[in-house]
Amino acid sequence: MNLAIVDEILDRYKRKKSALIAMLQDIQTEYNYLPKEGLLHMRESLNIPLTQIYGIASFYKSFSLKPRGRHIINVCLGTACHVRGGQKILESLERYLGIKVGQTTSDLNFTLEAVRCLGCCGLAPVVTIGDDLYGKMNQVKIQKAIEKCKG
Repeated sequence: MNLAIVDEILDRYKRKKSALIAMLQDIQTEYNYLPKEGLLHMRESLNIPLTQIYGIASFYKSFSLKPRGRHIINVCLGTACHVRGGQKILESLERYLGIKVGQTTSDLNFTLEAVRCLGCCGLAPVVTIGDDLYGKMNQVKIQKAIEKCKG
C-alpha cells in the first residue's frame, strides 16, 4: 500500500480530526476498503487512538475493513423483489461467481451483497452492479450483465 496516497488524503483535510469520516471515505474510495496499514498510519499521523478509528470504521455499514471487489453487486431481497425471484437470482449469482453473500471473488473483481430494498419495486427483481441498476432481472440476464463487467 502506498502511504503517500494516505498522506495526500490527510493533507487534503488539513489533518483535522473533525474530518475523520471524510478521510476514511476517501481512503475507501482509493482502495475499495480500509487497509489496516492505512489506518495505522492515520493513527500515527493524526495522533488519535486506533480504537476511535476502528469504532467509526466498524459502525458505518458503508465502510469495509476487508478487501472488496471492483464491482459491488447488490441483489434486492425486499418484498417485491423476493416475490418476483430475487432469492433465486442471488443463489444463481452465488453459484456463478463461486462465492456467498458478503464474500469477494479471489480476483477481487466482484463482491456480492444482499440488500432489503433499493426503492425500485416497480422494476422487481432489481440488481445493482456498481452504479448501474438492472431491473426485471432473471438468472440469464444477470449472468450477461456480469460478463459485461468482466470485459
